[in-house]
Parts: sequence; structure tokens; C-alpha cells
Amino acid sequence: MQTTSHSLPILESYPPCFRPNTQQSLQNVYNDDHTKNKIENEQDQLPVIDLEQINYDKLEEACKEWGIFRLVNHGIPLTLLTRLHEHIVRMFGLGFESKKDLFGSIPTSIMSYFYGTPALTPSGDALYKKDQGTLIYNWVEGLNVPLSMDQPSHVDFHEQPLLIHDMRLLIEEYGVHQARIAKSIFSAMSQNLNLCDEHKGYMSPSTGQLRVYRYPRCLIDNPTKVWGMEVHTDSSVVTILNQYEVEGLQILSKDNAWIDAKPIPNTLIVHLGDMMQAISDDRYKSVKHRVKVNSENERISMGYFVFPDHNCVIGSSVYKPFTYSDFRAQVQQDIKTLGFKVGLSRFKVHTDS
Repeated sequence: MQTTSHSLPILESYPPCFRPNTQQSLQNVYNDDHTKNKIENEQDQLPVIDLEQINYDKLEEACKEWGIFRLVNHGIPLTLLTRLHEHIVRMFGLGFESKKDLFGSIPTSIMSYFYGTPALTPSGDALYKKDQGTLIYNWVEGLNVPLSMDQPSHVDFHEQPLLIHDMRLLIEEYGVHQARIAKSIFSAMSQNLNLCDEHKGYMSPSTGQLRVYRYPRCLIDNPTKVWGMEVHTDSSVVTILNQYEVEGLQILSKDNAWIDAKPIPNTLIVHLGDMMQAISDDRYKSVKHRVKVNSENERISMGYFVFPDHNCVIGSSVYKPFTYSDFRAQVQQDIKTLGFKVGLSRFKVHTDS
């Protein structure tokens, strides 16, 4: 059986809901939905943007047609990415009870732990739900790390356990690079959209959050529509994703087909989120995406999410004026009452024809 670097049986590091019971086989049988409508093409189809020399026409096309692109020459040192990955593997490799104790002892403003659900909802609440009589799982555990520069003065991650302290230092360094990249991308998009300086609050690095995802091996027998992360759009302005080796991310292409966004060394994936679609008056696309489960390999990824200033009102000809706080509150209410995110359509301006 696969073990962690501490020789702990890997299943002991999984939340109990992700462990097979004695009646279940250790062989995963994928639901047909995991391959349905997928384009079988080994050639990478995503548009590519070079951060060192941004081609504004190519960026415009990627934002309008895809809502996602691959980023090269991003300038993040490989040594930082390697060290951060090693710490992530070590952190997730702790026994489940040890992780609960560790993260239960630190402020959520430093780092918080969740599983079975997106970070927006309390851990465990959305582990599974009914969708037309079918169970849907989010087969994921993760860490949420706020990167705000205005943390309360009484919060000091230097006083936290060594493992948290070291990882937080690496994440802070990584976050500086992510903010730099996000600023460059948003500046280029703003030029294409002719946004003026008064809209600079539309993307604020002080809202940045890093979410580290571990998708455990899916070892249950013949799961019914099990996904690492079900179909969704991000609520962010942009999301910058770093994938490590194991594939799983799928995006809905401009041709309305699911395609793999495979890990390619030293590249990042940039998603446009709901806020960017609203800012652009629907000129740009918030991309739908999902994550497949895997029976043989765990998948690790890191997503940097950045939002508008909390009090910044997004003005649009397509949507009613709203702040990100308004949007987030509506999303949480819909998840609580309906079981899913409705998103931007809640804020659409409805005109009589």
C-alpha cells in the first residue's frame, strides 16, 4: 500500500469519508460521465500567453472565446515551487486526527482545513448531495490561506507550530509572485476593455487567497458520479492555478466539449472568474470546469484567487450594481437553500422587450 514520507499508511491520512470500507473493492470503476463528450486529442488546445511579452490580441481572444489560458514565462522560481510542494505533501500526509488537531489550534486567518466541500461552505456540509436522485461528491481536501496584507496585529504565524510556520513563509513568498502575475494580467485585460483608473478597485491583491487542494485516490467500488470537484465557475476576478504532475482538470471548451487541461511543466493555468465576466459586461467568459477522480494517484494543485475590493461596486450595463460581498452572500445563501451556486444570473438586469 502507498505510504507517506513518514511511512504512515496513506488511508490513515484521508478523512474517514474517503476511505473504502471492508465491503468495498480497492478498484475504482469510473462512471461514464467522466469521459462523456471529452475530446480525445493529445495536443494541448488551450491558448498560450507569454507573461514577458503579452500579445494583447491573443489575450483578448483567449478571454472572449475560452475564459482560460496557459501562462508561460511567469517568473516563479522552480526551487520555490519544489519546496512548497514538498511541504504540502508532508502536511496532507499527516494522520487525519493530527490534521484536525493541528488546524483546530490555529486562527483561520493563518490557515484553515476543509474536506468534501468547496472552501466557501463548512467542512462536511456538502460532502454529498442529491442531484436528480444521484449522489454527487466533492472528493477533495484542502487548505485555505488568506493572503491579506492587513491581518489583525494580534495574529502572528511565527508563533505557530513549526510545520505551519515554515509552510506559511513559503506561501507568503509564493503569494507575492501570484499578486505580481495577477496585476500584470488584469492590467492587460483592462487595456483591452478600456477600463479607466477609477476601476482599479475591481481587482485587489489584498483579497488574495491561496487554496491548496489534495484529491485523494478514489478507492470506492463503482462510485455514482463521483468528482474531485463538480462543475462550477470561480467567483474570482482571476484564478491562477498550479498543477503538479497528475492530470484531472477538465474545462468546457469554446466548442462546448470537455477537454483536459493537462499539467505541463513550468506553466500556470489562468481562469477568468465571475467577477471578470461582470466587469467586462459579459465580453469575457467565466469558464466552467471540473476535476476528475483518480484511483491510482493523488492530485495536488494550488489555486490563487483574487477579488475586487470588498466595498468596490461593480458597475455594468448587464448586471445590477453589486459588490463582491453581495455576490458571496448570495452564493452562500443559494448553496444553503438550493444546494448549488446560481451565480451571476442572480444579478442580471432584466429588460422588457
